[in-house]
Amino acid sequence: MPQLLTPDICVIGAGSGGLSAAAIAAAFGVSVVLIERGPMGGECLNTGCVPSKALLAAAKRAHQIRDAEKFGIRAGNPGIDHKAVAAHVAGVVAAIAPNDSVERFNGLGVDVIKASARFVSPDTVEAGEYQIKARRFVIATGSIPLIPPIPVLDRVPFFTNETIFQNTHRLPQLIILGGGPAGLELAQAHKRLGSEVTVVEAGKALSRDDDELRQHLLDRLRDEGIRVQENARVERIEPFGNNIRVVFANLGRTYSIEGTHLLVAVGRAPAVADLNLEAAGIDYSERGIQVSSGLRTSNSRVYAIGDVTGEVNLTHAANYHASIVIKNALFRLPARADHSTIPWVTFTDPEVAHVGLTEDAARARYGKLAILRWPYAENDRAQAERETSGFVKVIASRGGKILGAGIVGAQAGELIQMWSLAMQKGISLKAMQSIVVPYPTLSEMNKRAALNYFAPTAQNPILRRIIGLLAKFR
Repeated sequence: MPQLLTPDICVIGAGSGGLSAAAIAAAFGVSVVLIERGPMGGECLNTGCVPSKALLAAAKRAHQIRDAEKFGIRAGNPGIDHKAVAAHVAGVVAAIAPNDSVERFNGLGVDVIKASARFVSPDTVEAGEYQIKARRFVIATGSIPLIPPIPVLDRVPFFTNETIFQNTHRLPQLIILGGGPAGLELAQAHKRLGSEVTVVEAGKALSRDDDELRQHLLDRLRDEGIRVQENARVERIEPFGNNIRVVFANLGRTYSIEGTHLLVAVGRAPAVADLNLEAAGIDYSERGIQVSSGLRTSNSRVYAIGDVTGEVNLTHAANYHASIVIKNALFRLPARADHSTIPWVTFTDPEVAHVGLTEDAARARYGKLAILRWPYAENDRAQAERETSGFVKVIASRGGKILGAGIVGAQAGELIQMWSLAMQKGISLKAMQSIVVPYPTLSEMNKRAALNYFAPTAQNPILRRIIGLLAKFR
């Protein structure tokens, strides 16, 4: 007979969103049960954000050694110990893991159950030897790698983001299916660590990003020797001796490439299998669990957050969702999720960061725009660091309202935060150009871009006549 638990809130999934929801709820003194069948920390900690950034950091060090001569330092080609690189990645995950551990959350007052969760009725979930009947449920099960229905794919070995970080050897010729952020990040990391890399993308690489920024990045990746095949529809994948052959079509012609290893990184699918959502009356599709603007499902007792909703597949979006749900579930506040100012970053080198609308999306909605740019090459800190490739791009209405911003270049993910805050708080371009920023920093570029909006004012003939008139008085 299952043991009955009756918490105020039951959270299913201990990824970033689920952990945030459980921690916030427990901090307010309500009873919380957290269910997780896999490793605590979910995809982001164990097989996604954290290990990928650790791998990119190792690859960047190798690249800096090769590139050191421009600073007057003779270094040469680095020796790469792939087992040591893998140990570094695992060590970073292990260092962060205690923050997401069962022990820590037990200490916060959360009851953690390590088991699979399954709805048995609209208000009850079974997990292991427990039956949980909660006032509110939060589904935060995240997403899993999407495996496309490509002929013969099941006959060849391949990596996903859940397995690639377990590799401890050089991958001589790596083929990556998918030119999204994960695919391009892992392409650059492996290229810099000694692999030959080809990316095969069915449409446009980084299709969500501003075309001008994504093209700048692709040019840089190709300069490093990464082959990126866009508009390449894979027809089949087949064994070829000890290697793998990928056959794809492009502009009516058929091509093939061969490699020693394959990574499938074409996207993510919501993790809803085995939840038995039908028993709870929860509507969902292949895109994810359907939710209202307040993140409530078709079952009024149940909320869903993060990747499982298919709304925005970003770790920080899941954390944001958690705060919205807590406001609704605990305080009965009419909180609604607004994704329009959530920034996103591709952590390649250079980084690509965005918030708000791209130029194409803004033109389709608003027509005439003010497009403001400032190049890294015109920034003194960028010159000192030899990081002169890239630019800041701001999309504004003709009246000066900030509609979006994009940055391609060093530390773009840090620099985009100023524009994210401006959009969230309705800060004008006038206020942005009046900010005093320390010199020399990359953040000066944000101010310079805002100043460009007012540049035509300096050429105004009436204003010039007024200045000339004032100059006659002492």
